[in-house]
Amino acid sequence: MEADQEAVEQVSEILSRACPGGLSVEAPFEVIDEGLAARVDARRPAVVRGYVSAANPAAARAAADKVRRDLGHLQAFALRPIGQLTVRVVHEEDWAEAWKEHFPVMRVGRRLVIRPTWREHSPRPEEIVISLDPGMAFGTGLHPTTRLCLEGIEGWADGGRVACASVLDVGCGSGILAIATALLGPRSVLAIDTDALAVETTRQNADLNGVAALVEARRGSLPLADPRAAFDLVLANLVASVLVDLAGELAAVVRPGGRMLASGIFGDREGEVRQAFESASLHVGGRHAETDWVALEAERVG
Repeated sequence: MEADQEAVEQVSEILSRACPGGLSVEAPFEVIDEGLAARVDARRPAVVRGYVSAANPAAARAAADKVRRDLGHLQAFALRPIGQLTVRVVHEEDWAEAWKEHFPVMRVGRRLVIRPTWREHSPRPEEIVISLDPGMAFGTGLHPTTRLCLEGIEGWADGGRVACASVLDVGCGSGILAIATALLGPRSVLAIDTDALAVETTRQNADLNGVAALVEARRGSLPLADPRAAFDLVLANLVASVLVDLAGELAAVVRPGGRMLASGIFGDREGEVRQAFESASLHVGGRHAETDWVALEAERVG
């Protein structure tokens, strides 16, 4: 189905609950720099696809019906344009590789470059290239929430905060944020996710980028098994409701004086997230925005 880019997160969440075969998000983009890079066209909708097995037709129909009902509830709010769900049968060999054409080489910030493993790129001297095979895990750099985090990480590095720091990535997805941070010189990076596929994808991508010894990927969430664990820098590219629910747990894993970068916040939820952070002794001192998405930078006080 087509979805306004600001509705992609919500639509993806709905499809993920009914589609055990995974998701793909195809963001509209225009090719630039002689085909070596691309720029997302925010004026056009993205296409979100979810995959279910056709081996059990009744189960597949039930999954489609559930998605239609849940999307109907979302459409009723009329927050962002969402198209109609369409269903068709595809052979595995038709889609397993075809989604790759929708992931171009992309520059984020001043130095970071995301290169899908099947794309070629000749890096400039100042560039830091992240080779990425996202598989079915979230985090490709195409979505504003991810780009905001990458730009925030680059800002931390420019300010000397990443060098020799301990880093926690909560909800690591493809591992893109953990790996980007690892390439900028921290002491250690712990990446956690509740999805076993995301953890495995993060490990593979860390190995691909030569930082497997630095990035530990582990299945789990907050609170951590070690209640004493605290980090200099914490990344949390989640959604507003989860950030609010986890505000206390997030504060607990940021050492006093440490920083947290939280993204996945739709503009109309920013106040709620800010209030939750401040109540948890996370002082919000920075704000980054793209379209209607916001990332907040907070410092642990007290």
